[in-house]
Amino acid sequence: MSYQTEKQLVREYFAEMANASAETVKDVLNKYISDDYQFYGVYPYNERSSADDVAEVVWQPLYEAFTGLQRREDVFMAGTSEIDGDNWVMSMGHFMGLHDGEWMGIRGHRKMAMIRYAEFNCVSNGKIVKTGLWIDIIGVMHQHGINPLPPQTGASFVYPGPQTHDGLQFGDHDSAEGEKTLAVLNKMIDDLSELNRSGNDNCPPELLARTWHDDMIWYGPAGIGATYTIRRYQEQHQYPFRENLADKVFNGHVSRFAEGNYACFFGWPNLSNTNTGGFMGLPGGGVRADMRVVDVYRREGDKLKENWVLIDIPYWLKQQGVDIIERTKRILNP
Repeated sequence: MSYQTEKQLVREYFAEMANASAETVKDVLNKYISDDYQFYGVYPYNERSSADDVAEVVWQPLYEAFTGLQRREDVFMAGTSEIDGDNWVMSMGHFMGLHDGEWMGIRGHRKMAMIRYAEFNCVSNGKIVKTGLWIDIIGVMHQHGINPLPPQTGASFVYPGPQTHDGLQFGDHDSAEGEKTLAVLNKMIDDLSELNRSGNDNCPPELLARTWHDDMIWYGPAGIGATYTIRRYQEQHQYPFRENLADKVFNGHVSRFAEGNYACFFGWPNLSNTNTGGFMGLPGGGVRADMRVVDVYRREGDKLKENWVLIDIPYWLKQQGVDIIERTKRILNP
């Protein structure tokens, strides 16, 4: 199946957004977005239902705070979600600009800043009807020397795109390749769901090796960081995550699709769990909380090779009584 109509619409939308300003962005959104719009965003954006609201809450503050804002894509893909049968376009990479004004409680330092993002747009009848937008706010804090959490287990840096430099899928791709990618992804999801049901929080590397290359790369959210190879991934993320979060339940996804050797999904929320203490170096409070997560994958051969992950960590913490955005603002930008 060809997704050229959907891809072209989203690329035209992105092109106009690239030339927009805080004063004009509302007009751009109203040109491309439907009247029955649904927006899913990280905290503090949350759910929105109109182009005007999203312009005022999400985009205008970005354009006001970052001069010369650019979208620097690493992955661009489209497909039909196996969840609802809708057609989606996903873009992942970084927004880049000169951080001149206050944003999310972070005072501008007049230097370049990179905002890691993943954006899903559902297209129907020539309009964008749904959007999921994840941005890594903590990652921007790190670029300013702000560390709202204890030292992370993984590495912290501005993440690259795919090792193969083939993530911008503007053309058509063999649907059979996408089906292969989705099959591997769903097998991996099934394995993790079975782990949740079993209560085994210290699984052997051989279990991951069923769907992952040994030299896989996992680019996690700031606060957790990135890690390389199955064994280091288990040491630096999987075991701390599984051993320090109890009663883990997978809630499903809003969108999940593949194109070529890439796949992606997001949920609202994906996961629910209870913090028992130790995850990200934080104490436990026994509070049940939801996690909103985006994953983007690259398959190589018959296994997954690279995985870019964004977790709405500020939202997960907010549910437990810690608002790191407001706290940063009070302390560093009163």
